[in-house]
Formats: sequence, structure tokens, C-alpha cells
Amino acid sequence: MTARKSPRRKADPAPPPEPEPIPRLPVLHLLRRWLLTGLGWLAVVLVLLVLFFGLVNPPTTPYMLRESVRLGSVQHDWADWDEIAPVMARSVVAAEDANFCLHWGFDMKAIRSAIDAGGGRGASTISQQVVKNVYLWQGRSWPRKALEAVITPMVELVWTKRRILEVYLNIAEFDEGVFGIHAAADHYFGVEPSKLTALQAARLAAVLPDPKVRSASNPGPVVRRRSAAILDGANTIRADGRAACFE
Repeated sequence: MTARKSPRRKADPAPPPEPEPIPRLPVLHLLRRWLLTGLGWLAVVLVLLVLFFGLVNPPTTPYMLRESVRLGSVQHDWADWDEIAPVMARSVVAAEDANFCLHWGFDMKAIRSAIDAGGGRGASTISQQVVKNVYLWQGRSWPRKALEAVITPMVELVWTKRRILEVYLNIAEFDEGVFGIHAAADHYFGVEPSKLTALQAARLAAVLPDPKVRSASNPGPVVRRRSAAILDGANTIRADGRAACFE
């Protein structure tokens, strides 16, 4: 009897090749990419803002908006550089930043003096104050200080010293709700900013550290003493050349 051959089993088909796994970037690498991308876009935005306000007058500032909400309204009118008495510019420089023409945004000598004094006194230059008021917010937080440290040299590089001072004179607070030299000259003395006398300019500059308390039209002993020092300082920086960068 012939043995029956068992049917040959077909070989199982080879399994399809597994797709190659998609390489996954480590989480830290992804975070670094996102951070660098974000910093890159932030740098672009900051450069554009610095260029923009180098040519266009800031219509308001974050602090001005806050005070407008708190008070209901504020006084603010822009005065172009040619509409401001030159002695007013010299007075605020003498009062706030005598080495304005000599530094690149940070007065290292004033900073060292502030550190030696224990940090109780300020060392912000006019350039730093412009950056803080135009682009940032009030306060002493480290993020604001870091941004200020980045933007200030950019402003110094792109803007002229005259432009920095023009913007400063137009956004500084001279009384509660009174911003800019145009509103201040009218508020205190009823004159245009081009008609300010040396004494009036010195008194306006004297109120800048504490505008909500000090008065230029009704000066107390502190404002009178400070005004006398500013009068002398404005003459000094004109004579020794420290006003040359904006005159």
C-alpha cells in the first residue's frame, strides 16, 4: 500500500518591515529651540520698536495710561525740540544726568557711587528713564531691569542724544497728571516751553524726583535749594562742554 504524501505547508509570509521610529528630540533640546526662537522674535520686536519711536513721537506711555485711568485724564501735549527753551534741556541734564553726553546709556561712576552708598540712591540715566517709561513698566523687578539693560544700549545706538532728551522732556511727570514740558510750562507758569526762563526751567527740573509732592510755582525750601544748584549746574555743563551733544 502506497503511503500518501502529506501536503507541504506553505511558508508563512514574512512580516512586513516595521517602520523606522521617528526620532524624537529630547525635551531639553526642544525647550532650548523654543527659547532661542522666542528670544529671536523678541529681539526683532525690540529693534523695530526702537527704530519706530526713534522717528515717531510716543503718543503716551504705560505709566501715563495708568495715571489717566486713575485720575480720569492727564495733561499732555507734545513739544518738538525747537519749541523748547535750550536752558530747559540743560537744566534737566544738570539735575538728572550731568554726564549725559559722556556715557553710552549707563553712568558707571554713578552706579559705583550708588553701590558704595548702600543702594539707597538712584543711578538711572536719562536714557534709562526714557526706556523704562516708553517701553516698560514701573517697579524694581529683575525682568524689567534686565529688559532695560538690553534696550538702553539699543536706544543709545539708534537715537541721537538730542532725540533721547526730546522724548524725556515730553514724557516726564512734572505734577500729578501733568506730563511733558508743554503741559508743565503752561500748568505752572502759563507760558509756552520756548519762553521758559532759566529760573523757571531750574524749578521745573527740581520737581522731577518727586513731582507729586514738589511744586515749581510754589517752591518750598528743598525746591529753592535744588533750583539754585541746577541753575549753577546748567551753566557749568554749558561751559565745560557737557551739553555739546544736544546743543
